[in-house]
Amino acid sequence: MTDRPTIFVTGATDGLGRALAERLAADGATLLLHGRDQSRLDRTATEIADHANVSKPRTFRADLADLSQVRRLAADVQRATDRLEVFVSNAGIGSGEPDGHDRRTSADGYELRFAVNYLAGFLLTIQLLPLLQVSAPARIINVASLGQQPLDFDDLMLERDYSGIRAYCQSKLAQIMSGFELAERLPADQVTVNSLHPATFMPTKMVLAERSSVDTLETGVAATERLVVEPALAGVTGRFFDRQREARADAQAYDPAARARLWQVSLELTGQAET
Repeated sequence: MTDRPTIFVTGATDGLGRALAERLAADGATLLLHGRDQSRLDRTATEIADHANVSKPRTFRADLADLSQVRRLAADVQRATDRLEVFVSNAGIGSGEPDGHDRRTSADGYELRFAVNYLAGFLLTIQLLPLLQVSAPARIINVASLGQQPLDFDDLMLERDYSGIRAYCQSKLAQIMSGFELAERLPADQVTVNSLHPATFMPTKMVLAERSSVDTLETGVAATERLVVEPALAGVTGRFFDRQREARADAQAYDPAARARLWQVSLELTGQAET
């Protein structure tokens, strides 16, 4: 990785994404920042530039609940840079906000948490893969969770017995499963793919809307930054980390048939051609 890697972070206007971006900017990275609100993106980019005394990061607005906007986001990033050493897929919604009791759907008609937390990141990853490959060695980091539940392939969109917690946990396991699957498809010296639980209930807007915090934001930033920059992790791929320790994900993540099925379904749901 170069001394000034280009790093794309989704969900970068608050919480873990914002704090990680601040840390990476201070370390000299060239940042590409995603958010849903342009005014918040502008404010974030200005404050990061002022604090780190660096050039203002490029910003990209998109609602990840709309796959057409996800595709546009990928195209905008590809037009903005000819190098991308790291993609941090961080954006997501929790188990309680928006309303965790009633099932909601995305612009494409998919269950909202599955769409935002998983399908958007899956599609972005596939669309950005050529750029990551020409920037090798490159890294993909999925910000997932210890909260995981096995996928029910007969009811992926949770049309029966819906709960926000179940939807969140399934979306996070899907992130990990597709990360494992992609890692097996790519040479580890070219692009690595890892997932992590950055910390437990950090004091972010998403968490505080639902419960009290447990871990500090710094815990999550340190764990995520390690996967982004740690030289000792070069070539390490297809892993799940609990903070800074390698850990075991839900058993379904280690089922090759389940991973292959999720991969195929994800291609179909996003309208993406096989890579």
